[in-house]
Amino acid sequence: MAWLDLSTENCTVQRTLDLIGEKWSLLVLRDAMNGVRRFDDFRRHVGMSEAVLADRLRKLVAAGILDTVPYREPGHRTRHEYRLSAKGWDLWPVMIALKQWGDRYTADPEGPPLEVRHRDCDDPLEVVVVCAGDHGPLNPRQAYTRPGASAHTAT
Repeated sequence: MAWLDLSTENCTVQRTLDLIGEKWSLLVLRDAMNGVRRFDDFRRHVGMSEAVLADRLRKLVAAGILDTVPYREPGHRTRHEYRLSAKGWDLWPVMIALKQWGDRYTADPEGPPLEVRHRDCDDPLEVVVVCAGDHGPLNPRQAYTRPGASAHTAT
């Protein structure tokens, strides 16, 4: 079956983009991965309206990408912090890949504004595609696609 013969109704890329493919959601995830936890800090740092932020946080929590953890400062009502769940942290390589692409093609002439480095040796991180076997990094010409178990013909 050729790619154009397959239905995209159950495409996992499309489903993922439905959850996180909007600019503000990705920026919330970026900040969460860098330690931001509180509503006001997200709003101030990302620069979005309260309504948009509340909507994105609600969707990310409903999708199980962020968890809420209650906290209470003395003299104030109970509020919630937002922390990445295991499902949310599984998006870390995606964020590093987006950053890597952006560093290569959109950074200022003097370089990227943020570096992500290996804690043990201080080398920069790099996302690569590898075979589940022991074949090292691959390029697109070394890979192919085929219908998966839930593939069905386009109507």
